[in-house]
Amino acid sequence: MINEVRNTVLSVLNKNNFGYISPSDFNLYAENAQMEIYEEYFANYNKSINLENTRVAGSDYAEVEGPIAEALETFLVTNYLSHIGANIFSAPSLVTTNDTSYYILKMLCYPHVLQTGTNTDVNGDYLEDSNATFITNGVKAGDLAVNLTTNDVATVVSIISEAYLLLDNDIFQDLGDDYVIISQKAKEAEKVSVGKITMLNSSLLTAPNNIFPSYTLEGDKIKIFPNTMTYYGQLQAVYFRHPKPPKWTYVSIFNGEPSFNQSAVDYQDFELPPEDIYKLVTVILRYCGISIRETEVAQYAMAQEQQQQ
Repeated sequence: MINEVRNTVLSVLNKNNFGYISPSDFNLYAENAQMEIYEEYFANYNKSINLENTRVAGSDYAEVEGPIAEALETFLVTNYLSHIGANIFSAPSLVTTNDTSYYILKMLCYPHVLQTGTNTDVNGDYLEDSNATFITNGVKAGDLAVNLTTNDVATVVSIISEAYLLLDNDIFQDLGDDYVIISQKAKEAEKVSVGKITMLNSSLLTAPNNIFPSYTLEGDKIKIFPNTMTYYGQLQAVYFRHPKPPKWTYVSIFNGEPSFNQSAVDYQDFELPPEDIYKLVTVILRYCGISIRETEVAQYAMAQEQQQQ
């Protein structure tokens, strides 16, 4: 897809000898164009909802909301957040979740810890702790088993005995890994401002608890209240991630032109649906027209965008 977009852009520019765009410049324009169209999804989705509420939008094949929602949902992810210390967790980042959040849709909490300990044997998809009392502590199928050493999470399939659990994944491959078993019962935390949380915590009636938790976002850190949630696996974010920056890669020069190399390690295609190729071309052309100071290119791109609107 990215090679098709680049070839189209170069074809339009070369038609009237407007100039040449280098691969590095194209990648910069492509990243900005993708982000610009991505942000339009949210605005267009809001418009489609308003049209539907006023009975202006159609239904079935004329529905506007559906295609936009499907495009947005390709960027919707759910990840456990890394525990930093106390009741502080790291917001989604390239280091912790391999992506960054554009908009956090909701925050899920798992406040009830059922068991902590250290595994005493390694046996495939099983968790064995000779000192544990899984049955007595109320561990059930569907609860979460978290390896605190590797930050891997598995689901409890069945309880074999007080000291033996069957998991749906092999997350304990070394002896001596610390673990925690967390109840599957999730609660959705309410987002509050940093100034408001102080007032809530000071009141016996409004203080966050395990039934009605709250969280604050401070830079790249998330604080969860009540402050008893202190393990990896107790906080899970559902959010729209940023699209990955597209990169048109090449390996050699052929007749003065770079040759497209899709097998490069750092190759990244556009993450937008194929029907947005037209939008990508027009937006990139607008950037190109500004870059090479050709008003005709910029005006052409803007005219195409207005026609599309």
